[in-house]
Amino acid sequence: MSNVTLTIDGQTVSVPAGTTILQAAQSIGAEIPAICYHEACTPNALCRNCVVEVEGARVLVASCVAQVAANMVVYTRSPRVERSRRTILEMLASAVDLSEAPDIQRMMQEYSADAQRFPQAERREIPLIDDNPMYVRDYSKCILCWRCVQVCADDAQFTFAINFSGRGYETTIGTFFGKPMPATTCVFCGQCVGVCPTGALKPKSEWLLEQGLSIDQVFAATRQERKRRREPAPRSEPEHGGGHD
Repeated sequence: MSNVTLTIDGQTVSVPAGTTILQAAQSIGAEIPAICYHEACTPNALCRNCVVEVEGARVLVASCVAQVAANMVVYTRSPRVERSRRTILEMLASAVDLSEAPDIQRMMQEYSADAQRFPQAERREIPLIDDNPMYVRDYSKCILCWRCVQVCADDAQFTFAINFSGRGYETTIGTFFGKPMPATTCVFCGQCVGVCPTGALKPKSEWLLEQGLSIDQVFAATRQERKRRREPAPRSEPEHGGGHD
């Protein structure tokens, strides 16, 4: 495979054709923040926090999906890029509870984002869903990054238990027909919980401990009822027909 040479923040880099700008930047130690991107998931450019400025391009480019090109000149921390990232973070803070999203909190500090810049009157308030013994779903913390949907689908599990529900500002992650999680195709593998960046999906045991329950109470609350293995019915002896002695 042929290599492509480009410039990132003044540094020349040569990478294989087909490499994304994000991957090329990572190869030289240039950090580009990303929220929806996860190495185990297909890049989808939803959050737009990984945008960079490409010389000659009219708009900022999502580095997680844009591929490198010969002689491309990229700026990962130009004033325009920093302003865009800061605004995105401020808008997220106005709409979603980010109290359990440490990576995003770190980004907000790095880019001097003001969490109070936009009014929070329309902040998403969605009741917590506790419908299974494995994890809880608190979509008030959900930023719709799509990671959980992807790993549940063809990026990992091929279970397809969850997807987007609703439209516009009312969009959430949900199950088909709003069914409780045990009534879906979910196999409770936990991969969706593992890739969630905001605490919207949390292990049930962790959540119960936060509510003040003891270890014994947590164990009792999360223990799944085991089905007893049915013992095979005793075999009846065949009846002998009326033979003669």
